[in-house]
Amino acid sequence: MLLGFAVPAAVLADYAFTGPQAEWSAEFFRHARNSLGLSAAAALVAVALATLLAYAARQQAGGMVKAAIRLASVGYAIPGAVLAIGVLIPFAAFDNAVDGFLRETIGVSTGLILSGTVAALVFAYTVRFLAVSLGAVEAGLGRITPGMEMAARTLGHTPSSTLRRLHLPMIRGSLLTGALLVFVDTMKELPATLVLRPFNFDTLATFVYQYASDERLEACAPAALAIVAAGVLPVLLLARSVGTARPGARRNGD
Repeated sequence: MLLGFAVPAAVLADYAFTGPQAEWSAEFFRHARNSLGLSAAAALVAVALATLLAYAARQQAGGMVKAAIRLASVGYAIPGAVLAIGVLIPFAAFDNAVDGFLRETIGVSTGLILSGTVAALVFAYTVRFLAVSLGAVEAGLGRITPGMEMAARTLGHTPSSTLRRLHLPMIRGSLLTGALLVFVDTMKELPATLVLRPFNFDTLATFVYQYASDERLEACAPAALAIVAAGVLPVLLLARSVGTARPGARRNGD
């Protein structure tokens, strides 16, 4: 903790708050806003998709369903740059096909529709970190016994109603955990962001990369410190929630 976190964080804080070249400009806050927006969007999409996939696996225990879900979650094992190219190729092909069709038919060029947009970034983040949110949601659903679900079904609830009124309230902690993990990973994701980001669109990660490449460490210290804070604060929240849950679990067990 001392060598791996405390000392580097102290150096960053010294650069950020006492360095004459520390970049606290409007540009920094714009990049921070971009990072927060992208991370929040990716977290919401990934958790929503993970919930649907995990619930589908719970309802349909067939081998093909489980294989498809596992295939959808392999993005976490793929390097970000490789994944970005895998996203860029079909998106660019779609954009070119639509642009060529409209040029021939009505003489209008659409330009880039998907590639080089924020939507492409959110899609890539979702594919990249879906496995993180899926693991958290599956762990939450695993704590709900089949008897509780069958009781809801005998009361006339449909699968969608059971998910909305039974499962989602009971797995709120798991949903929050999955969202926080995706949020943290997205905040520091660099290779996919460099490849897929729109023109003149930067995040804290790309901001730090550009300045650190030029050896301007003081200038990028505020952005680096913000990324560290974005990773530490959710971990503290998770640790606090786990710590408060354990005493209750012990009392219930007693």
